[in-house]
Amino acid sequence: MPAKPLPPTDPWTEPYWTAARQGKLLIQRCKTCHHYVFYPRLVCPHCGADALAWVEATGKGVIYTYSVVTNNPPSAFMADLPFVIAVVQLAEGVRMMANIVDCDSAALHCDMPVEVTFEARSDEITLPQFRPQR
Repeated sequence: MPAKPLPPTDPWTEPYWTAARQGKLLIQRCKTCHHYVFYPRLVCPHCGADALAWVEATGKGVIYTYSVVTNNPPSAFMADLPFVIAVVQLAEGVRMMANIVDCDSAALHCDMPVEVTFEARSDEITLPQFRPQR
């Protein structure tokens, strides 16, 4: 079975990955228009400014939408079945896609409060995931 793929990294996302290895969730905030931004970018999608700063997110949010994956062609993810992929709306207003872990998938619902947790996949990559708020 192949190994799970790791997300690509580049110089402008390095602060995000470094923080994740430390158990912190960073997002960007524009110094010009003050909007929060996620996924990591070089310029603000709201105003076009190149004045994005990294800020620590609360790590809290709600499930915006989700899917429970119960069947998957043979791949590195077979052992994880069933698993949940969700779009989480963070308290800061941005949305990010992540897995929902540590819960019964039958108990999930939209607007369910969740909090970030982290899973180390390699020495370089630690993935933010979410679980129901405790």
